[in-house]
Amino acid sequence: MGSVLAASSPSPPPPMPGGPGLTSVPPGFTMPTVSPVSPAGSAAAEQPEAEVTLPNPGAFEECHRKCKEVFPMQMEGVRLTVNKGLSNHFQVNHNITLSTQGDSSYRFGATYVGTKQTGPGEAFPVMVGDMDNTGSLNAQIIHQVTNSVRSKLAFQTQQQKFVNWQGDAEFRGEDFTATVTFGNPDVVVGSGIIVAHYLQSITPSLALGGELVYHRRPGEEGTVMSLAGRYTGSNFIATLTLGGAGAHASYYHKANDQLQIGVEFEASTRMQDTSVSLGYQLDVPKANLLFKGSIDSNWVVGATLEKKLLPLPLSLALCSFLNHRKNKFQCGFGVTIG
Repeated sequence: MGSVLAASSPSPPPPMPGGPGLTSVPPGFTMPTVSPVSPAGSAAAEQPEAEVTLPNPGAFEECHRKCKEVFPMQMEGVRLTVNKGLSNHFQVNHNITLSTQGDSSYRFGATYVGTKQTGPGEAFPVMVGDMDNTGSLNAQIIHQVTNSVRSKLAFQTQQQKFVNWQGDAEFRGEDFTATVTFGNPDVVVGSGIIVAHYLQSITPSLALGGELVYHRRPGEEGTVMSLAGRYTGSNFIATLTLGGAGAHASYYHKANDQLQIGVEFEASTRMQDTSVSLGYQLDVPKANLLFKGSIDSNWVVGATLEKKLLPLPLSLALCSFLNHRKNKFQCGFGVTIG
């Protein structure tokens, strides 16, 4: 089951020490007055130390996200994107793609953000959708039902036919996250996919969890299970996923404010194939420049260059990928307005 691209809002600030990370320190907060030193043997000296509260580990599917963000995204042909905000809650965008290998297309998208404020930079419900020139539609709705429960519903059509749809519910506790996803359920035929995720903080730096995938269709039924562990340091994140389908390991390291490095190892038991990838991201804020590069064990080299032309609401992107084994070269150019 392919994952559906989820709309994301700006990330909230990092959690405050000693709290679950759901709210920030309220304005006007001051430290309590220090009381005089009590004599030895007093009741204050006998109080136990405060218990350290574990942070929420985040979603299971985001375990490798930080490393993947370092790698460049492949782009071919020419792409023009125009974003227009109609109000504080509604935005539309136009996307035109001209390709030399595939079909050229036009996509119209719209985004609506509700008025239910759940935190700094977060508001729900969020509704995102886009339709191309053939009538195919991608849409999803994300809503924060309660402070701990978030739900998402996604649809995908191909012209007039429903192709995929899925719904999931996510529950975030103080130190764990549990998610259940239903994909393409069909009661009449007896088919569908159920995915369950669970991620638990063991220590402030270590989180462990697992994934269970159950799929069924006429004449076929199966279950795949995988386990995951993630260790977060001061400037690095190491993640490992092991299961019946294979293994996936990633390492992310932030060298400084400008340079970030990521390494990925993937092994598939079904395809009988393994690969190793190295990527890096170089940010030059004074020049409004962002450069990403990558190379893998299949001798595929790629790079992207993004430049913001401030104060104009305009950004340019250049992309190139070269496969040395297949002697195949791809390049792309993109312009984003708004």
